Amino acid sequence: MINAAIAGATGYTGIQLINLLKHHPHVRINALTANSNAGEGFSKVFPSHLKIEDRICDATELERLSKTNDVIFLALPHGIASKTVTEEVLSNTKIIDLGADFRLKNISEYEEWYKTEHFGKSLLPQAVYGLSEIYREQVKTARLVANPGCYTTASILSLYPAVKYGLIDPTSIIIDAKSGVSGAGRGLSLGNHFCEANESIKAYGVTTHRHTPEIEQELSFANGSPIHVTFTPHLIPMQRGILSVCYASLKKSVSKKEIEEAYVDMYGKEPFIRIRRSDDLPQTNYVKGSNYFDVTPIVDKRTDRLIAIGALDNLMKGAASQAVQNMNIMFGYKESMGIDDCPLYL
Repeated sequence: MINAAIAGATGYTGIQLINLLKHHPHVRINALTANSNAGEGFSKVFPSHLKIEDRICDATELERLSKTNDVIFLALPHGIASKTVTEEVLSNTKIIDLGADFRLKNISEYEEWYKTEHFGKSLLPQAVYGLSEIYREQVKTARLVANPGCYTTASILSLYPAVKYGLIDPTSIIIDAKSGVSGAGRGLSLGNHFCEANESIKAYGVTTHRHTPEIEQELSFANGSPIHVTFTPHLIPMQRGILSVCYASLKKSVSKKEIEEAYVDMYGKEPFIRIRRSDDLPQTNYVKGSNYFDVTPIVDKRTDRLIAIGALDNLMKGAASQAVQNMNIMFGYKESMGIDDCPLYL
């Protein structure tokens, strides 16, 4: 058994982590922390967990936690991990950071997009981007994993084979993505109130969303040279899920068969990626409550464009279950352990 701590346990991602780890055969939840709820019982914050998880939440003291836990999940806002994750902490434990602090390799990009100083520059070279379908071998030996964002996971995985195999014009990428309101977290916000969000859809963060540089970084690595994308996120009135519809111009003479073969070659053996037929397109209902990512690449012959459609649960493959998938790889467990439940559908 390994001991695990969850910092930021009273957020939506935190409760998903608790639910997953409680059913993991090799994990003992050893500590829950939440600065905003320190001293409160977890089941008081989430009454659904009465007699399931009643322990008192502590304040987050990473150095102390590192001495009694084999892995710490950081489900915290950006700007905290870079201040508190140190070489001393990493000498004691493994860190899976579900925030943004160690995702971007370029410090100036991080500070420009997140409007805060980065305090962990010396640790960035050893931080592994936790998209296991791409970086599985690096995750195996990592001490610090930067769990990808939800929009980024959906968008990168939707486009990665086409970029990697040089099948599309990398200057032509447009990503139109839609998310349920849980993506904004539990904090109070007028735009997330029922009366504001219900029966409405809106674009937000147009040209400014912080997942943009993360998408560009990973697709640039796949391309071998810099890529800039047009990324527009939308808020839709549902609780959870992301649908990412990605457009790009095909390179001349690229066929439907080449596109399909590229996706099968990259994803055909992946346990949590399902390539769907064009007559059965990805839907958020198909992946809700699961670690599955569904994708369909479509060739529009009339316009010579690729339309890649991907769907995931933003709280699961976009956050908590992806973090557990990374933990499994880091500790040598079967990758699907504890996260192989069927989608909820309803």
